[in-house]
Amino acid sequence: MSMPFYVAPEQVMKDRADYARKGIARGRSLVALICVEGILVVAENPSSTLRKVSEIYDRIAFAGVGKYNEFDQLRIAGVRAADLKGYSFSREDVDARSLANQYAQILGQVFTHEMKPLEVEILVAEVGADPHDDQLFHLLYDGTVIDEDSNSTLGGDAEAVAERLHGDLGDTETPDLAAALHAAVTALGGPDRALGPADLEVALLERNGARRCFRRLDDAEVAALLPPG
Repeated sequence: MSMPFYVAPEQVMKDRADYARKGIARGRSLVALICVEGILVVAENPSSTLRKVSEIYDRIAFAGVGKYNEFDQLRIAGVRAADLKGYSFSREDVDARSLANQYAQILGQVFTHEMKPLEVEILVAEVGADPHDDQLFHLLYDGTVIDEDSNSTLGGDAEAVAERLHGDLGDTETPDLAAALHAAVTALGGPDRALGPADLEVALLERNGARRCFRRLDDAEVAALLPPG
C-alpha cells in the first residue's frame, strides 16, 4: 500500500495565496474614494453589460475585481443577506460592517477548505451623513478584512495605482467629486494611458441622496466632470 503524498500545510496555504493573487492581478484595477458628495467608485471596465460595481442596499455598494462569475455570486449573496435582515428586523440594521464580516467568513472558509480559492477581491462601502461616518471595507481572497480610511485600491497593479493616487491627492482635505474622479482616472491610467469615459464604470453613493443612494454616472456626466483633453 503506497503512502499518501504529504505537503506541509504552510506550503498549501502559500500555493493557494499565490494562485489567487495571480488571478486577481490579471484583471483591471478599481478605486474607491471618499469625497464631499459621498463615496465614488471608479473601475476600468469597457464592458457595458458586465458590472464590477453594484448596489447592495440603501446606502451600501459592492465592488469586485478578479473572476467575474465568482465575485458576482458574492454580490448576489450579499443582496439576499441584506434583504433578509432588513425585512426581518429593520432597514437601519443593515450595515456594511456586518456584510463585510459575512463575506470574510465565506472567503476564509473557501480559502481554507476548498481546493481552489476564490480569485477575487471585494469592497463593501457604506456612505454616512458625514465623511467621517463613511466606511470602506476591502476584503482579500483569504477573508482578510482591511478597514480603509479615505480610499481603497483593488486588483490589477494595485500598489502602483495606490501610489499614484496618494501622490495626486496628497494630504489634502476631502476632495469634491470632480477632483476625486480626476485623481482616480489618472491613477488608473498611469503615465502611459489616458482613460476616457467609455473605458470606465463610475458610480456614486450620494451622501445627500434619497433612501437609495447608489447612482451610476453615465459617459456624459463623467466627461463633464473630467478636465478637457
